[in-house]
Amino acid sequence: MELSKNIFFNTDKLIENTKVKISYTGNLFNDGSKEVFIHYGFGINWDNVNEIQMERTELGFQAEVELIESDTFNFCFRNDNNVWDNNEGQNYVFQIEKLPTELLVLDDEPVSLGSAKKLRRSYLWSKKIRLAVYKIITYLPKIISGNYKRKLTDTNN
Repeated sequence: MELSKNIFFNTDKLIENTKVKISYTGNLFNDGSKEVFIHYGFGINWDNVNEIQMERTELGFQAEVELIESDTFNFCFRNDNNVWDNNEGQNYVFQIEKLPTELLVLDDEPVSLGSAKKLRRSYLWSKKIRLAVYKIITYLPKIISGNYKRKLTDTNN
């Protein structure tokens, strides 16, 4: 996902409590900086400020950041000579989406014995029905044609 002309994320959406990989190909990459750091925080007050060194690759400088619960992800870049790329004083600010709750599976929720018995009973009934359908499909044509008796092999010949 391209978020600006020189910043790419490895995902379509920034979602809280996930990791995101950032690729930076801006001015500090183009001017040949040896080391680039991403300086980042969360929310309007730049909570949980952190700074990590990015890895230089052919695709730009890259780093992986853990997104926390917040409404925005704010960051800027600096090189080892303390030259900053802060989006002309605006910083880079992107919305963080909440984790979709309909996809969460709650493993610690107890299953009642009654619902477990109902599931087992419905499974057994579906198995019995499948077996009955199989027998009808297999043996009904033989019964109709009169060819339902087992063939005896003549071993005396």
